[in-house]
Amino acid sequence: MTLIVFGRSPQPWYDMLIVAIAWMYVVLMMTVAEALSSQGTVLGAVFTFLLYGVLPLSVLLYILGTPGRKRARRAAESAPPDAGSHAAADAVAAEGKEP
Repeated sequence: MTLIVFGRSPQPWYDMLIVAIAWMYVVLMMTVAEALSSQGTVLGAVFTFLLYGVLPLSVLLYILGTPGRKRARRAAESAPPDAGSHAAADAVAAEGKEP
């Protein structure tokens, strides 16, 4: 459940997620209308779904996700190197060589 205070959601991407879901609903209804119309075809419905829904929405979400990807990349670059579960390099001698 999302707490909305003064019309603002806690995460700004919630608003875009609602818009994306609503747009896909509209495109799905357009697709159904195209497929069931006496002048429409199933192929036309598929192209309607792809060209009005999937393609524009994927481009939009990719562009709007850029700041988050930049933040994640900066956080990964500023994090200390992983000294956790990985074995040290050259722990096992290469084949044919004695330690």
